[in-house]
Amino acid sequence: MAVLVEVFMCRTDNYGYLVHDVETRKTAAIDAPDAGAIKSALNNRGWTLTDVLITHHHRDHVEGLPVLKSDFDITVTGPRLEAEKILGLDTMVAPGDVVSVGATTFFVMATPGHTNGHIAYHNAADRHVFTGDALFSMGCGRMFEGKPGPMWEGLKLLRSLPDDTLVYCGHEYSLDNARFAQSVDPRNAALNIRAAEVKRMREAGRFTIPVSMGMEKATNPFLRADQPVLAKAMGLDPDVDPSSVFAALRARKDSFG
Repeated sequence: MAVLVEVFMCRTDNYGYLVHDVETRKTAAIDAPDAGAIKSALNNRGWTLTDVLITHHHRDHVEGLPVLKSDFDITVTGPRLEAEKILGLDTMVAPGDVVSVGATTFFVMATPGHTNGHIAYHNAADRHVFTGDALFSMGCGRMFEGKPGPMWEGLKLLRSLPDDTLVYCGHEYSLDNARFAQSVDPRNAALNIRAAEVKRMREAGRFTIPVSMGMEKATNPFLRADQPVLAKAMGLDPDVDPSSVFAALRARKDSFG
C-alpha cells in the first residue's frame, strides 16, 4: 500500500483526512477545518505534517491554516482561482495540474459550483478522490457561487472515475442526503439499501465515508441527472438538458425539509 488515510471528525460535521505516504513518511492534510483535531490525529499516528491540500476557500475548510503553518514546516497547496481568498497558500494549482506528496501524486480536477474555483484531488494509483464540498455521499454541495452547467460537468468528471475509487468528502451529511435522495428516487433499490446501511452506521457512531464511486453512481441523484427517472421526478421532459435536471434537483434539495 502506497498511502494510509486517517479519517476523523472536525468541528461539528466536517471530515478531516490525513494522507500518509508510506515510502517517504510525508503526510498531507486534506483541507484544514480545525488545527487541534488535525494535530491530535497526527499525534495518534505518530506522523508529522508536511503538506495541506485545500479544495476551496470556505472558512470551515481553511480556518486551521494559521496554526498549522505556525506549528509545522508545511507547504499549502490550493486552487489558483481562489488564491486571494485563502491566506497562507504556498503553491497555486489549476485543473490538470499534478500535486506530489512524497511519492504519491494527485491529479487536480475542476469541480466548480459550490465555489467557482473548487477543486478535487484524485490519487489514481490508490483509487482515492478527495472531493471537498463538491460531492457528498448521495448528495452534492450547495451551489453558492457557480452555475448549474459547470457544476454538472464537474460532477460528470468525478462520475467518470473507476467504480472502485473511494470518495472522501468534506462533511458527514449522509443521513439527510439519503432522505432527500429517496424522496426523488424512491424505487431505487441500491439507494434504499444504502440508506438503511447509513442509518445503522450512524446509530452505531460509525463514519459513512469513504464510499465507493460505484455506490455513488448507483445512489446519488445528482450524479444521475441524465437519467429519465430523475427528469420525470422533477416534472421535466426526459430529453431536457441534464444540467436543467441537475439545477431542479439542487433547487429542490435547497428547500427540502
